[in-house]
Amino acid sequence: MSDDTIRLVTLGRIFRRRWRLLAVLTVVGALVGYGTSVLFPPSYTTSASVLLPGQWEERELLTQVDIATSSSVVDRAAAKLGWRDVSADELRDRVSAQAADGNIITISGTADTPARAQQLADQVARQFVGFAARIAGAGTDSDAATGTEALRQKVVETNRRITDLANAAEPGRTVEGVQARTALENLRTSLEQAMTKLDEANPAPDKAGMVVMGAAARPTGEAPPTRMQLIAAGALLFFLLAVIGCLVAARMNRRLRTEPEIAAALGSVPLGTVDVPDERPAHRPASRGPRARIRRLLGVDTRWDLPTPQRSGDEAGRRIRYRRVCARLRDQLTSPRRLLVVVPDGDEIARRAAVQLVAEARSDLLLRVVEVSVVRPMVPDRDTESGAVVVLSAGGWTAEELAGLAEACADGRHEVVGFVVAGPVRARPARSVGDPPDNATPALAVRGHATGGSV
Repeated sequence: MSDDTIRLVTLGRIFRRRWRLLAVLTVVGALVGYGTSVLFPPSYTTSASVLLPGQWEERELLTQVDIATSSSVVDRAAAKLGWRDVSADELRDRVSAQAADGNIITISGTADTPARAQQLADQVARQFVGFAARIAGAGTDSDAATGTEALRQKVVETNRRITDLANAAEPGRTVEGVQARTALENLRTSLEQAMTKLDEANPAPDKAGMVVMGAAARPTGEAPPTRMQLIAAGALLFFLLAVIGCLVAARMNRRLRTEPEIAAALGSVPLGTVDVPDERPAHRPASRGPRARIRRLLGVDTRWDLPTPQRSGDEAGRRIRYRRVCARLRDQLTSPRRLLVVVPDGDEIARRAAVQLVAEARSDLLLRVVEVSVVRPMVPDRDTESGAVVVLSAGGWTAEELAGLAEACADGRHEVVGFVVAGPVRARPARSVGDPPDNATPALAVRGHATGGSV
């Protein structure tokens, strides 16, 4: 897994072999999401719309949006509402506004109840309209509007006086009369231009009179994130974290799988590969207690990243592999042909392979099986054996653990003559193949004692 890319078959293997763990963590994530929804009470949001008559540019609408959410408007709304449990600063965080199409400002309010949300949106909308009207000079006491109207009346009177003077001048008789009429017309034109500029500078009357387009609707549902959304998000988050955790653990896995890696760790040579029918889960620890029961309940006591066992041949074909391993051992040994078969403690596949190897050995090859703990390996001292052979399954042990087994064998004065890799396979239905060709009686295994148990 450390060098493989993540494929769909890998994810499928996780779902198939870790479904119990994924289901439990998904439920835990849902409970965490529910707890989060309890800590944060539900909220409700509604909106009120304000219509701005006339022609408005985009920047002017943005200015009105800022005014609607300003402290001047929100503070006035807070004073009108009179909520003792909510301060004005908190209300500013619960009010928002945005410009919609058609010169409409949408003001949204959020509160802990539908009624309060409706009251907040309506009150802010009313305070915004009143505040904007005062800014635009639409109040009843507007000195600027009065002054402008008086100036317009003076201009009208001046134009009438200019007309009278122009008529009094003798048109066309003298040069002075023509010049006087021309000067008067120029003065009339200047006054008209000045009034036009004054009207353009003053606030347009059609931009006054903002209207609240009805009361805000009372919300019928919670504002996101709702309780169900938090529960679903928690379940999904924990599920994804569990899958990512499995992938990261497999990516960082340092267990050896190939024969060259195992040979380098043990400092020995491979003797062959044997098949073991996958009757029981591989690499299942023999430990007991509450933690072991919980691991078995969650299904994490077995490896998920091991490939699916392939379908093997019949019983006769599997026995041939064991006999070939025994033949290689005979070729490497001198008399007496006694060997110590070292099996890592907890490797069920290797233990069953070692038992089968003993059963297939002839009377001239005596094998003694011992299970050795990889945590603190201890191998019995050399007695009548002329070496040791290590039987293990691929992908179950790290280089440090196998090096510890090799050192334990050296401390017991056992030379590691080779190792055998055992792999689980799916057995086919047995068929009658007759007696073994050599009709030899298998040698019995002599019990040995070592740290981690014995067979």
